[in-house]
Amino acid sequence: MYIHILIPTDGSQLATQAVDRTLQLATTLGARVTFLMVMEPFHALGLDVDQRAEAGRSDVEARAVVATRKVLAEASAKAKVLGVEFDTLFETSDLPYEAIISTAQARGCDLIAMASHGRSGFAAVLLGSTTTKVLTHSKLPVLVYR
Repeated sequence: MYIHILIPTDGSQLATQAVDRTLQLATTLGARVTFLMVMEPFHALGLDVDQRAEAGRSDVEARAVVATRKVLAEASAKAKVLGVEFDTLFETSDLPYEAIISTAQARGCDLIAMASHGRSGFAAVLLGSTTTKVLTHSKLPVLVYR
């Protein structure tokens, strides 16, 4: 049915559960997976940002790289234990949903499997969610874990 599944993750508890469940699905289907983390670029706000932005940017980016490596290493270890073929990717994008969709297309994925963070009420209307945007814009099937 599906042979290559994209698994976007942010390392949250719900996303980790989606990784685990999708790896089980991949095992059942004999599919390979690609783990993807998308980080929004650092944007400094304020009037006097030149010096503070550079120090803040490098610190934020360094922590993001460490966190990303950890999350992708944990997902990779789980895939290895289950014998699932995998790749890992890290992208930076102002629009994470676009990075998810374009990565799925570029990598030849036939399913995107991701967590929903369950935003509701006014926050959902105002902010939306990456998952909702992927569902809205993707031409590929999207499996959402709640």
